[in-house]
Amino acid sequence: MTDVHYTPEPVPFYGPRFQQDPDQLYRDMRKEYGPVVPVLLEGDVFAWLVIGYRELRYVLTNPQLFGRDSRRWNAWDRIPPDWPLMAFVGYQPSILFTEGAEHQRRAGAISDALASVDQFELRSRTERAADGLIDAFIGHGRADLIAQYAQPMPLLSISTLFGLPDAETPRLVADVTELLNTGPGVVEAHQRVQATMQRLLDTKRERPGPDLPSRLVAHPAGLTDEELIQDLVVLMSGGQEPTANWIANTLRLMLTDERFAVTLSGGRRSAGQALNEVMWEESPAQNSLGRWAVHDTQLGGQRIRAGDALVIGLAAANADPQVRPDSYGGSAGNHAHMSFGHGEHGCPHPAPELAEVIAYTAVEVLLDRLPDLGLSVPADDLVWRPSFRLRALSALPVEFSPGYARGLG
Repeated sequence: MTDVHYTPEPVPFYGPRFQQDPDQLYRDMRKEYGPVVPVLLEGDVFAWLVIGYRELRYVLTNPQLFGRDSRRWNAWDRIPPDWPLMAFVGYQPSILFTEGAEHQRRAGAISDALASVDQFELRSRTERAADGLIDAFIGHGRADLIAQYAQPMPLLSISTLFGLPDAETPRLVADVTELLNTGPGVVEAHQRVQATMQRLLDTKRERPGPDLPSRLVAHPAGLTDEELIQDLVVLMSGGQEPTANWIANTLRLMLTDERFAVTLSGGRRSAGQALNEVMWEESPAQNSLGRWAVHDTQLGGQRIRAGDALVIGLAAANADPQVRPDSYGGSAGNHAHMSFGHGEHGCPHPAPELAEVIAYTAVEVLLDRLPDLGLSVPADDLVWRPSFRLRALSALPVEFSPGYARGLG
């Protein structure tokens, strides 16, 4: 489904080649097309993939040229309602699709609320949540660190920031997981999550507390209930999936790379380095179908038409040899990766810091509790989930010496 206007031959951005070795695909794309690549998404839907680091920064810092409101897409008449990526482009009245002053109003309220989070208390809550999850499997000597640890970990920490009653947390964890998996139950899961947020807002209006919903309700931005519900769902889902996969990908690195494995018994010194390297090499957020050209323009030597869709190639930009000539040498201590996005629609400050507190604590507690932790399958047998957006493992099976629950979770 291409237009005769596009002279470059688009590259399929789906299927086995993309799923099995995306890094090689990005290298081939860069060699043939440069920093901006014509691609076909699932269903042969045309888009431009931005893989150049500098070009991506330009796109993300120029919202007057590349907007976030998907309603300007010039291909809507060719997009079926059941398109696999519809959940990420269908317009919603959430902060994800706002622009200009409206976006600044809502993003400012979120940043202010997040800035009030006590990071020491967040670490303590995360430690307790981590201990509780480990207690559930430590006696067995085996576990899947995706399903039993990394996946539930972020929401257990985030739910406390939301002031959510403990009794509602397991149901919410299940609903948000279903929502992010975009499976057949996604609509019902989304409705349940919104209903939970509405009940939470009603409670916080009556009995405010030191939590994110209460701070947003009281914020001078004057957010409506619809805005609050939409943005709380974005905050919760945005904090869950990337952080869960950041934890999992870091554990995989530390269990498979001898540069980290040699310090597993201590873990403390290398955990931060592993977390940062993952953001460069195995970023949980790989791609985002998330900008639309406001006007006809030029980018990376390509002619972009008004309304064209741009895919934000976060992982490919991180691997741009113009900014990272050495695969590993440039990552240590370098936090200039694109994995949290950039510009006004990047992760709101201080969300990246809070995510790092959760991820670092989760990795550290696990390695402290299970010092002889090791994979129970060959590293080459680990399977990555087929996903346009994510770099995420299907499972991370491990084994260790059985221990005793602390009963502190």
